[in-house]
Amino acid sequence: MSAHRSGESQRRRRQARAAPGSPPGTLIAHPNAHAPTVRLMGYGPEGCEEHTLIGQDSLAGIRAAMTRFPVVWVDVEGLADLDLVRALGAVFNLHALALEDTLNTHQRPKLELYADHLFIVTRMIRAEQAPATEQLAMFLGHGYLLTFQAEPGDSLEPVRARIRQGRGRLRGGGVDYLAYALLDATVDGYFPVLESYGERLEALEGTVGANGGSEQIRAIHGLKRDLLVLRRAIWPQRELLHQMSRDSGAWVTDATRIFLRDCYDHVVQLTDLVETDREIAAGLVELHLSALNVRMNEVIKVLTVIATIFMPLGFITGLYGMNFDRISPWNMPELGWRFGYPLALMVMAGVVGGLLVYFRRQGWIGGAGRTKGRR
Repeated sequence: MSAHRSGESQRRRRQARAAPGSPPGTLIAHPNAHAPTVRLMGYGPEGCEEHTLIGQDSLAGIRAAMTRFPVVWVDVEGLADLDLVRALGAVFNLHALALEDTLNTHQRPKLELYADHLFIVTRMIRAEQAPATEQLAMFLGHGYLLTFQAEPGDSLEPVRARIRQGRGRLRGGGVDYLAYALLDATVDGYFPVLESYGERLEALEGTVGANGGSEQIRAIHGLKRDLLVLRRAIWPQRELLHQMSRDSGAWVTDATRIFLRDCYDHVVQLTDLVETDREIAAGLVELHLSALNVRMNEVIKVLTVIATIFMPLGFITGLYGMNFDRISPWNMPELGWRFGYPLALMVMAGVVGGLLVYFRRQGWIGGAGRTKGRR
């Protein structure tokens, strides 16, 4: 799916809200929401187990996994089945307001502390959909992590691979460390995207000054809009991770808080990158305008020179129009020549034609100059 189509889909989902005045916790599913698929991963130091479940049949498998594994990760892809969402809410005793925010996928990253669970909202990006982002809602409770995402596919596969292969601390960590790993994966997903935007800005920086065409300014404005979308997703992540590392209560252990602070540092780096890129984009707009002004000044200078040259010619033409008497052979003998007048018209037409050809080659009229500049 392209970034443009993903952005349009995201805007359509933002309109799927409860009517004004509806009771808090009203659940509304978007008509175009995907059918849910439940992916279950249960693991511990000894091993892991992974299943893909469908619909209401997943509840029994979840309950069974929670009795066998210290950590159970339930990932729901697709938000079309309200009955399944309500059933999961009943199984894990989830707050109705948190479930409502889960279905309203326009939420900004945030952290909510409830009695029975921790509710976390973050936004993850996919390289093929950039700069559009997708909401990832997480419920952290005793021995389980329940995640909801609107569309199939995500950027969390490296975390699943680490669980399967037993690499790193995941198998020996708790649910809070799994939540950190998912947050860290979503944060790291922004780095390649911002690096690609930086490369595009560098490429534009080398061409705008030399050839300030309209296609460059459109590209710059497109990059500025994309960077604004990324900024809106990245900035709230700082507050989320700061709050999670300090005000998450007993849901996050001191050992995991150290890793959360490291993830916070990564978000600070992303913030610096996106702000730097936005400043570069703004500078490129100014460079484009400066290049246009310089080019216009050059055109005005040449035209001024031409006008200055033709001032004495105009004087001579006016003097020619005085029609001196033809008694002297030096008093405009061509006035008595049969082809004198056509010759004067041909000379004037040749001057005009020559100036037009020159202006076109310089790019002051027509498109020849822009083509020459691209070569």
